[in-house]
Amino acid sequence: MTGQAAVIDGKYQVVRELAREGHVTLSEVRAGEGVTRRVAWFDVASPAARQGFHAYRAALRAIAPAGLTDVVARPGAYYAVWQPVTGTPLAEVAAQPVKQEEVVQAVQALAARLAEHGYALSDADVVVEGRDVRVAYLRPAPEGRTPEEVTRLNAEALAPFTGVPVKRRRQPGAWLTFVPGLFFLGGAAYLGTQAGQIYLNPPVREVASVTGRPAQEAAAQLTASGFRVEYTLGDSGNVPIGAVIRQEPAAGTNLPVGRLVTLTVNNPPSLNVPKLEELTLEQARAALRDNALSLGKVIRVDGTLTKTPEGRIIAQAPEPGAAIQRGQSVQVMVSTGIRGKETWIADLTGLPFEAARKQIRLAGLVVHRVVQRPSDAPENTVLEQTPAPYVRVAVGSPVTLTVATARYSPPSQPTGSLPLPPPPPTAEGESAETNAGSAVAPDTSAEAPESPPAEAPLAPEEIPATPAADETAEPEAAPRSVRFRYVFPGDLPEGTYTISVRDADGEREIQGATDQTQLAGAVAEGNVDVRGDAVFVIRRNGEEYATVKP
Repeated sequence: MTGQAAVIDGKYQVVRELAREGHVTLSEVRAGEGVTRRVAWFDVASPAARQGFHAYRAALRAIAPAGLTDVVARPGAYYAVWQPVTGTPLAEVAAQPVKQEEVVQAVQALAARLAEHGYALSDADVVVEGRDVRVAYLRPAPEGRTPEEVTRLNAEALAPFTGVPVKRRRQPGAWLTFVPGLFFLGGAAYLGTQAGQIYLNPPVREVASVTGRPAQEAAAQLTASGFRVEYTLGDSGNVPIGAVIRQEPAAGTNLPVGRLVTLTVNNPPSLNVPKLEELTLEQARAALRDNALSLGKVIRVDGTLTKTPEGRIIAQAPEPGAAIQRGQSVQVMVSTGIRGKETWIADLTGLPFEAARKQIRLAGLVVHRVVQRPSDAPENTVLEQTPAPYVRVAVGSPVTLTVATARYSPPSQPTGSLPLPPPPPTAEGESAETNAGSAVAPDTSAEAPESPPAEAPLAPEEIPATPAADETAEPEAAPRSVRFRYVFPGDLPEGTYTISVRDADGEREIQGATDQTQLAGAVAEGNVDVRGDAVFVIRRNGEEYATVKP
């Protein structure tokens, strides 16, 4: 109920509250056209209450109340709308000493139909118009009522209609017993006054039963019998649209030719088609059932263009909000799922790594892994790629590149074969050969500048097993764990998104291609092992969308 104290379902202005029984509130309302109605609003807050309302609606369909104008059953709005009905209350008819046979039979039949659905005659406000018994309002039955209690209540209500004098229906053709006397008494005078007698005393014929038949067919049958026909509109859930709900006078009545027979034709108010888009088939069936509609043809189509997940409704016909008659069906189109977009890359072998990575990004793919391999090719040249050239893959798929590194060149001779350095000089500054009596070299110190003394070479046993560390070399970064967290905006543009991390080891993907519908408003977070400086890259359809530094 919208605006509990003012407006019901956005269209019925509450004038005053009439009664409150359990979870049902009866209010006097003013409809949009200015007429006064009564609305029985059900507070449905549990499956049991919802089931109780549907049992109530089933009883209404069984008895076709004259006062009922609309029944609404949809999530959040369960109610029935009633209009005033003229006639003599059933209590006054029960007090009459002699009752019409047709009325007694109609009351008994009404009680039997109500009992089939757990209701008693006392639950209904019944009026009698001529020989027609009408239900002006039906109160919901209390919970837990047993069939034995229904039988007892009906016995009390039907007591005034059981074993009492009744006025039986006139038999068709009873007036014909006077015809022979008229012939004998009238003689020749009858022939002269026949036309006047027909005019003043038209023939009487029995009104045929046309209830449940199409309105045009019913009218044709009655006019063929000499009656005039007039239509009024009504609402009933147990007869087809356009069929006769009831007739007045009732079937079997003896009526002079030329008299008027009024046919109430089923013409329920149009309903608004509920919105079924994004619902599953089961949810759509429930929504249609609550609005007295049915599910029609189901067409399955690809949901890629509309980004509709598998099993969800993409479109419907008629569209939401369209006017439709009760009982009609609604056709729907259901998604078979979202297919990922496909792309490909050309042959990248021979390209520098940066040029290859640029082509990979333009194709909507992501460099996931870089493998280094010694090669005679220029350093960082692409040697191999996965996937292979021109193979179609999904957008956002990972790519592995194998790039060239410089080969290692070992020494031309092993260290053990190198000549040993000359022996150190003696204390007098002479070599061993000089002491042995060899010729002395001429002194050239005056001609050439004195060079700094050379360091004494190390003896073989003093050479270290491993070379000394290069103090200028940059130490390799140790692995570390960093925290990644990113909140995707609620208005995230459509597309396929990936998350990669770029560090000293290259770039690798940490979250594969994911559709925007699953990420909008979501939070991506977690611990990631990196080496050296790191940055997280978020790409949309292969294009850089955002970067995050830990």
